[in-house]
Amino acid sequence: MIPAYDEATGPAFDAVPERARWRYRPQRAFWRSRAVRVTAVTLVLGLCALVILALVREETGTAGFLVGLGLAVLPVPLLLAAFRWLDRVEPGPWRNLVFAFAWGAFAAALIAITANTFATRWIATATADPASADTLGATVVAPVVEESAKAVAVLLLFLFRRRDFTGLVDGVVVAGFTATGFAFTENILYLGSAFGEDQMGGTAGVESVTVATFFVRVVMSPFAHPLFTVFTGIGFGIAAAVAAGRRRRRFVAVVLPLAGLVLAMGVHALWNGSTVFGPWGFFLVYGAFMLPALGLLTWLAVWTRQRELRTLAGELPAYAAAGWLSPDEPLALSSMRARGMARGYAARFLGPAAARAVGEYEAFATSLAFLRHRSRRGTVDPDFAAREQELLHHLWQRKDVAGPALTYAARATGRAWTPPPHRDYTGYNPYRR
Repeated sequence: MIPAYDEATGPAFDAVPERARWRYRPQRAFWRSRAVRVTAVTLVLGLCALVILALVREETGTAGFLVGLGLAVLPVPLLLAAFRWLDRVEPGPWRNLVFAFAWGAFAAALIAITANTFATRWIATATADPASADTLGATVVAPVVEESAKAVAVLLLFLFRRRDFTGLVDGVVVAGFTATGFAFTENILYLGSAFGEDQMGGTAGVESVTVATFFVRVVMSPFAHPLFTVFTGIGFGIAAAVAAGRRRRRFVAVVLPLAGLVLAMGVHALWNGSTVFGPWGFFLVYGAFMLPALGLLTWLAVWTRQRELRTLAGELPAYAAAGWLSPDEPLALSSMRARGMARGYAARFLGPAAARAVGEYEAFATSLAFLRHRSRRGTVDPDFAAREQELLHHLWQRKDVAGPALTYAARATGRAWTPPPHRDYTGYNPYRR
């Protein structure tokens, strides 16, 4: 049942906390406190960063490391912007995405380079065939090790940030950030090594190994690692949407991430194995599988994003009927264009602080809609009532600023009917009935 709202007296909460204590915070043990966990994670990732960057610099040399770093960073902003665009409906906290990127770039890369090197050397020693060991390492060992290492970041956020990890888009975005970080470090290694090889051989220009490596890894396939790991993210995302209640759902929540991980390993192995058959094998896999898979996953992500907007349009009218939102607000909140226009309207007439308030209002309303949607599907959060009350309180605090801006945006975009001026006057109006 939605809490009542009275325009004269404000929201009928049982107990409204002080402004400094708005946020609902369940009691946690000391080891689960935010300060302890942030410190521990920062120290671990910082140590991994120092070790992996030192290993890469030792492998490539200082000059190769700097060249590789400069070239490897080029596709990173584009990939991160694309994944962040998918997450615009209900943006996840930046701290989660920073953790995912850092895990991929430092922790997962360190695990991968250590395990791959050890496994390849062990196979070469056991079989006395270094060439076969390198092929087996690239097609079997590397996909298993690398995808497992990247999946750890998705698993940790799935377990410890469930409030922010609620569906397929969240899984795709987290997996994409993790894989982008991993590809960034790996590209430094490959491009730096190629530059060192060119320096030793005296080659330069178009025929250099550096240019060829840059073209294959940065121009043709910057999406390769994100594409692999997105399958893992999809498994976790679907699991997050169904993981509650009956034992069958819990079983599915375990099987789906494992299935996504296995699929990611398989696609990764196919990509690495394509080079065994020479350039034609590589182009065949690239054209016949990688590009269609990329297109299909892009369509799925965009379709899911549109589905999230439809969820807002379906859930928020209940709060409008209860008086928490105006009738036009659900129409504006379910349109990305209208939401942006509302922030612009507030910034133009009331200043940046008002624009931030409208943006926060949109984020809280989105979280409220998804919270209600999960409860109607039977996946009720244990703290549903407290969380709903918290979000409604946040909306109430920003209602005076955000309400008119969203109403304007809904009407300006044609999503809501605009009454004639003589009926839209807020003062005394003898013509209004």
